[in-house]
Amino acid sequence: MKKWTLPIFYSLVSSKLAFASGGFTFFSSLAHSLHLPEHIITYAFVLMMILLSGGIYRLGLSKKSNLVMLDPGITFRNIIESYGKFVYSQCQAIIGPVEGPKYFTFIAALFLCILANNLIGLIPGFSPATQNINTTLAMGIFSFAYYNYMGCKELGTAKYLKHFMGPLWYMAVLVFPIEIISNLVRPISLALRLRGNIFGDHLVMGIFGDLAPLVIPIAFLMLGLLVSFIQAYVFSVLTMVYISLATAHHDHAEH
Repeated sequence: MKKWTLPIFYSLVSSKLAFASGGFTFFSSLAHSLHLPEHIITYAFVLMMILLSGGIYRLGLSKKSNLVMLDPGITFRNIIESYGKFVYSQCQAIIGPVEGPKYFTFIAALFLCILANNLIGLIPGFSPATQNINTTLAMGIFSFAYYNYMGCKELGTAKYLKHFMGPLWYMAVLVFPIEIISNLVRPISLALRLRGNIFGDHLVMGIFGDLAPLVIPIAFLMLGLLVSFIQAYVFSVLTMVYISLATAHHDHAEH
């Protein structure tokens, strides 16, 4: 590592803590002038970066004569395709080898969106959109609407609703409201889990950074990377589990 890289890294870490403790971000003025919450602007910015990355990836593929051969070394294309293979394998493992690929596009987009919004909070001058409850609740409701829609589409609305009645018809009066309430709580639990962990990580980094600005923040930045990935993964895995439960083609008696 060159001598000038460490001072730059330390300055980025210190500026990250200064921004976090002072409450300043690059989008503060823009949010004030547009009269929009900052988390909406941050979320829109992340989506534009994802779309731009997708365009760059597709443009790179159009210039390849052989799409089967991977690029040598660590390249942008290899990183994107490794991510795709990872999510694809998770869909097959959790939802099933047959049904899993049908939901790959949705899960890959969901995972990447959450992960990018988590990671942007580690860059000096940016605040993660996922530390705002409105963002995480919207994503929880989006996931909730999707797997319920797919359940109705795959099984039919009547048969899908029968899943909530339990295996015994005479217990349906008791089981149905419990299952419905349990289902309605899912987006709230997804939202609170994601928001709480990202907000807590951001808060802890700012507090401990005041104690030792050049030592402790490095460790917490590494921890922040881990937390960002884990929370995106947990949100996506739970969504896959809910999709699997909603679209399962079996009756209670068969189960």
